[in-house]
Amino acid sequence: MNAPEARQLPLQDLKVLELGQLIAGPFATKLLGEFGADVIKIEPPGTGDPLRKWRMIEDGTSLWWHVQTRNKRSVALDLRSEEGQALVRQLAAEADVVVENFRPGTLESWGLGWEALSALNPRLIMVHISGYGQTGPYRDKPGFGVIGEAMGGLRYLTGQPDEPSVRVGVSIGDSLSALYAVIGTLLALQERNRSGLGQEIDVALYESVFAMMESLLPEFDASGHVREPSGSALPGITPSNAYRCQNGDYVLIAGNGDSIFKRLMGVIGREDLANDPALAHNDGRSQQAAMIDAAIEAWTLERPRSAILQALDDARVPAGYPYTAKDIAFDPHYLAREMIQTFTRPNGQPLKVPGVLPKLSATPGRLGNGGPALGQHTDDVLDELGIDQETRAKLRQAGII
Repeated sequence: MNAPEARQLPLQDLKVLELGQLIAGPFATKLLGEFGADVIKIEPPGTGDPLRKWRMIEDGTSLWWHVQTRNKRSVALDLRSEEGQALVRQLAAEADVVVENFRPGTLESWGLGWEALSALNPRLIMVHISGYGQTGPYRDKPGFGVIGEAMGGLRYLTGQPDEPSVRVGVSIGDSLSALYAVIGTLLALQERNRSGLGQEIDVALYESVFAMMESLLPEFDASGHVREPSGSALPGITPSNAYRCQNGDYVLIAGNGDSIFKRLMGVIGREDLANDPALAHNDGRSQQAAMIDAAIEAWTLERPRSAILQALDDARVPAGYPYTAKDIAFDPHYLAREMIQTFTRPNGQPLKVPGVLPKLSATPGRLGNGGPALGQHTDDVLDELGIDQETRAKLRQAGII
């Protein structure tokens, strides 16, 4: 992952302009940057992207920043000023992709919307990520990832029955939207190869979550069934649950394949269930999920987690346990697959960060360095635009850069 930058990368000729902040837009451009795209990140002078101050802070900068903003160039530029807007138009005229996650209409009010930028650059691909999309009655409402997760149906299902719903412990709505944004970008690039023209990509947080909800809607439409929260179980897929161990830990067991179920029942000494014709297939097992779960937990409660996992591994039954950050950092499989990478921060200290995905055999992505300092590349980028030093000095004095 740390091979020389001269190595061929699949997106190395792509120029991406990031006009976003926090999570969804910057996560999308992070992925593009890992595979060679030149990502120019526009940040407000003085403060920068608010993510710089989110979560755990060290030496004045978020540790998250070193993951979310690696392989990017930071340009400090006031988008609310006419001079700043003019510079963005110059950058967009030379860009392949613009990614933004402002509220719909914001860029248009600055003269930086699709109509304005595509007129300057017909090959431009413009990616919008917003709470509710660029159209529809909710278009103008503010929307963060947690709201998209709620509207998309995920929040209602997360938690224990008859208890308040809980959120997933990460910003999954934003991250899913970023993935759809990248997919859309790659599709649009393929189409541009044929037509020579760019297009808009409209990604909504709630839709990205809704797309993950499997059979939620057709089950309601066909029978009026409203899926309810189910804690650690997966209704309709049996057995698949978390089970208590002798030492108070939990083990996760997914024995829902027909042959896997038989092997699992053999491990726990319940050949009667393994050979019961009514339990031979998932639909029959799901009707007796509580009984099957009780039989499994009666076995796990008598054993420590390590012994349970060994027995299930030997029988080729999928099993695991909820990993903490410490478990991840030292897991031999994570390490063998280079999913734990280390880079050196500006203060000289090493920092472990996630590796690069997906894994390409011929042109794998790059880890690069941590997130840039605010405005670290402003002069370089403006120099590339032909903005002379005198003009830059005036812009800097006026607080525009």
